[in-house]
Amino acid sequence: MPSSVESASCAGSAPLTRPGPAPWIAMYHSVGDRTEDPYRITVTPGRLERQLRWLRTRGLRGVSVAELLAARGRGEGRGLVGLTFDDGYADFLGNALPLLSRWQCTATLFVLPGRLGGANAWDPLGPRKPLLSADGVRRVAEAGVEIGSHGLTHVDLTRADEATLKAETAESRALLTELTGAPVTGFCYPYGTLDPRAMTAVRAAGYRYACAIDPGPLTGPYALPRVHVGQSDTTLRLFLKYRLHRLRRRPVEGLR
Repeated sequence: MPSSVESASCAGSAPLTRPGPAPWIAMYHSVGDRTEDPYRITVTPGRLERQLRWLRTRGLRGVSVAELLAARGRGEGRGLVGLTFDDGYADFLGNALPLLSRWQCTATLFVLPGRLGGANAWDPLGPRKPLLSADGVRRVAEAGVEIGSHGLTHVDLTRADEATLKAETAESRALLTELTGAPVTGFCYPYGTLDPRAMTAVRAAGYRYACAIDPGPLTGPYALPRVHVGQSDTTLRLFLKYRLHRLRRRPVEGLR
């Protein structure tokens, strides 16, 4: 008899005889000026380019999470790593997108449809960083970047009431689907916080996967761990994070 956590994480996915290794998924946020960066969420374009160059020279290619999971399902995921950018900062369009294109990589951009054209008001220490407008999100999608939901307004789903939980998951997906004209299959938990209730809401909203940071005992396609990549991650640090990933992350239920 599976535990309640296992049931919550594996429901809706085909049973497997054993879990697969956790996919390597990098977590970025803003790409731009780091003059003020109290939360360490920003990398400079120069640092991002060096990190992408390192991936390519190691025979690796950064792709969206949807592409990574699909390739793994076909047994073709070797050499692919996931690249994700949270919050939908406006600097993605001018700073990150050209570099991804230059190094023949793609990514998943998790955006907040309830804050399009706004700023990161959820960060009390600032600085205020502008977010992509609706037109900006469409331009990113047209460039081949996967658009996923980061919720509607960036709230902790583990503390949300039922109405808020539904809006942050189902409503945000509907708005992004209308905006991009394409299916929205990926979700990213704001603050990286999740519990079985939040996972159930994400699955019920129609997403096929969800990214966290460190989901703890939770596992499955709706609790994918990610590796924070920041300005201090030189090529040596990135190498160590990549090599140690499988030792530090438990296998994921429901993935090959």
